[in-house]
Amino acid sequence: MPRLALLLTTFIWGATFPATKAALEQIPPLSFLGLRFLLGTLLIVSWFLATGYRLRRENAILSASAVATVFLFFGYALQTVGLHYTSASNSAFLTALYVIIVPLMLRRFDRRVMTATAIATAGLWLLVKPSATMNLGDVMTIGCAVAFAGHIVCLERYTRLFDAPSLLLWQMSAMTALFLLIMAWEQPPAQAFAPSAPLLIGLTVTGVFATGAFAVQMWVQQVMPAQQVALIFASEPAYAAWLSWYFLGETLDLQAWIGSGLILTAVIIGAFVSPSPQAVGGATEPARVVGERWLKSSATVGGCGKGFWITASKAPSSAASSWPPLVLWICI
Repeated sequence: MPRLALLLTTFIWGATFPATKAALEQIPPLSFLGLRFLLGTLLIVSWFLATGYRLRRENAILSASAVATVFLFFGYALQTVGLHYTSASNSAFLTALYVIIVPLMLRRFDRRVMTATAIATAGLWLLVKPSATMNLGDVMTIGCAVAFAGHIVCLERYTRLFDAPSLLLWQMSAMTALFLLIMAWEQPPAQAFAPSAPLLIGLTVTGVFATGAFAVQMWVQQVMPAQQVALIFASEPAYAAWLSWYFLGETLDLQAWIGSGLILTAVIIGAFVSPSPQAVGGATEPARVVGERWLKSSATVGGCGKGFWITASKAPSSAASSWPPLVLWICI
C-alpha cells in the first residue's frame, strides 16, 4: 500500500510539470512558487483547525523542520534558477540523479536496488536526451539533486522521530515565507496574478494535489527506506513526459518510450520488493527502536557516515517519548 500510494504521489508531481509550464507563460517562476506554497500552507492550516489536531512546537521539531526546509528550499530554488541557463531535458535528467545520490548518502548498496538504479538512470538518459555539454545551469541543477536527496534522507529519519503533520506544516510555512520574500524582490506585474485558466489550474495541481502528495510522502517515509523512495520518484520524468504528450501535444519518439519503460521497470524491480532489514537500515522498525539504535552509535547511524547532531532534552512525539535525550542524525 505505501509503495502504491507513493507511485500515485509521483504521478501527481509529474502532472505539475505541464501545469506549471502553462502557468509560467503568465507569472514569473519564483512568484508562482510563492503562491503555490501559500495555498498549500493554507490548506494544511485548515486541516489542523477542522480536525483540532495539536501543532507541536518543541525546539527539536522546529530545528528538524528548519534543516529539512533548507534542503527543500535549495532544491526548488536551484532547479528553478538553473532552468534559465540549461535546457528542460538536462534539468529533468540531472534533477532525477537523486536516485543515485540517496543511496550514496546513506551508504546502502543493496544489489537489487543498485541494479534498478542503473536501469532507471539509463532510462532517464533515453527519455530526456540531455546534452553532453555542461554549463552553469547544469551545475546548479546537480546542486538541486543533492538538495532533494538530502531532503529525502532527512524525512526518513524525522518522520520516525517527530509528529509528521506538524513537521509538514512547519516546512510548508517556512517555504511560503521564503518564497513570498523572494516574490517581493521579484516584483511581478499586477497582470501576472490575473485569474486565468492556466494559472488557476496550475495552482490547483501544485498547491492542492501536490501538497497532498507531499503529505503522502511523509507518511510513506515512516515505513519505507529512502533509497526506494528515491527510486520511485525517478518515474516522475516519465509521467511528466506522458502527460505533456497527451495534454500539451509534445512529441515522444521511440527512444523516449523505451526510456520511460525502463524507468518503470526499474521501479518495479527495486521498489516493489521486500528488502531485508540490513538493507533498509532499520527503516521498517518502529521509531522508538530505530531511535534507540541511533543513540547507541555515533559512528554509523543506519549505515550513514559523518553528520551533525540535533539534541533535545524532551522527546517531541509519542513515538519517541520513552527515550530522552532525543538525538537526530543527518547524513550530508
